[in-house]
Amino acid sequence: MQTVPLRQFFVSLHLNFRFCKSRKNYLNILKKRYSTQFLMRKIFILTGKFISDLIDFFYPPFRRYFSLQFFRYGVSGAGNMVFDWVLYFIIHNFIVQKRFVHLGIVTLSPHIATLFITFPITLFTGFLLQKYVTFTASTMRGRVQLIRYSAVVAANLLINYFGLKLLVDVMHIYPTPSKMIITVFTTIFSYISQKKFTFRIQNVPEK
Repeated sequence: MQTVPLRQFFVSLHLNFRFCKSRKNYLNILKKRYSTQFLMRKIFILTGKFISDLIDFFYPPFRRYFSLQFFRYGVSGAGNMVFDWVLYFIIHNFIVQKRFVHLGIVTLSPHIATLFITFPITLFTGFLLQKYVTFTASTMRGRVQLIRYSAVVAANLLINYFGLKLLVDVMHIYPTPSKMIITVFTTIFSYISQKKFTFRIQNVPEK
């Protein structure tokens, strides 16, 4: 089973070598083609395809209620949301240990310190899910998507910060339930923003 792909690989190398003017050019092509960035992107694409196929398997019963894109967004977003809640709970209770974090001139309360730790992690997983699972039809440059996504994330961070301040410090609600309540609002805001702004499909490709 493994000899066929291996044979095709060496045949491809031989054909590429014939079209290269020198051994140096040939090595440069190999370096570019099999670079870490190329392999990572390939992994993201294949993983996104696997997750999309898995989500699409459960889509038929919901076909009359939701579009496929919204269903993918809902399922992948729910998965990332649960991951966010679990990560927030673990870090708040076992890493930060419900203690104030002193950063010299600034002191962070336990729930805010936990937010700043978990946010970058769920930011990364959320972007990958939206780019490679939900909004795969967008032809916008990845760099532009990342900049716009960061702007939406910054807005979400402000919503999280002031929301936690209001619910925990003013209304005295437990941190984890407060985070869950805020997540509902940020999820709705994120979907509209990502669809209409970050991963917007353009008729005319950007130059």
